[in-house]
Amino acid sequence: MAANIITAEDLEQFKWELLDNIKRYLDKREEKKKPAPEEKTWIKSHQVQRMLGISPGTLQTLRLNGTIPYSKVGGVLFYNKADIVRLLEENMRNRLP
Repeated sequence: MAANIITAEDLEQFKWELLDNIKRYLDKREEKKKPAPEEKTWIKSHQVQRMLGISPGTLQTLRLNGTIPYSKVGGVLFYNKADIVRLLEENMRNRLP
């Protein structure tokens, strides 16, 4: 059986290749963890009212006091669905640890 001799240079080269492989693996892992860009879904007032179970007057109050951000195009009010969901999550009570 033939013996292989490993030199210090071989170990040095192995070290750098191993570190490079680990770095590429970690980079790929981080890419998978990145959330997809949030797509804005715009909904109208009546959809927000149904979603929250509130009246038009209550929705107007939430708009006027700045609780719910909105956009107005012509005479139509639009709300970002993610903002509504975030509002619900931020005001959740009795969260379990």
